[in-house]
This record gives sequence, structure tokens and C-alpha cells, in this order.
Amino acid sequence: MDLRVMVMLLFLCALAVTTTEGGIPKCCVKTSMDIPTNVLKKVKRVEMQRSSGVCEISAIILHMKGKTLCAHPKLMRKLKRMQKRKDGKQKRH
Repeated sequence: MDLRVMVMLLFLCALAVTTTEGGIPKCCVKTSMDIPTNVLKKVKRVEMQRSSGVCEISAIILHMKGKTLCAHPKLMRKLKRMQKRKDGKQKRH
């Protein structure tokens, strides 16, 4: 086989591997119920992971500065209460 053809095939294989990795979802494989309140206060964004999709379990993905945690879906109620309190305090000022 010609050297140019082999180099081109190698390049195409490397390109295929690097572009397909971006499409692989990152799923929570276990969740935690005991996340301290001071950690929950630092949550910037919340994302739902459903078991009916690509991932095997339902979870809440908590995004904080430089960190991501997987929480049990039952913690969503606590997060909503904390957000209401936080919004109420901000409106009073």
C-alpha cells in the first residue's frame, strides 16, 4: 500500500475517534442524598438526568464553580425551597 494512503487512513481514523467522543453523554452512575446545605447554596445550575434516556438512573446534576455532583431527585424539593428563600431575601433589599 502506498505510504500516502496509509497516512491518510491513519489521519481519518484519528479524526473519527476525536469527533465521536464529544457525542458520548456523561451520566451519573450513583446519587447522594446527604449533600450539606452549605454545598447546595453554591449551586449555579441544575440539570435533570432521566432514566428513560441514555442514562440508567434518574438524578439531579448540580453544577457549581469547578465541580459537578450527582444528587438524588428527592433533593429537588429542598433546592426549590432554598431558592425561594434566597429570592425572597434579595427582593427585600
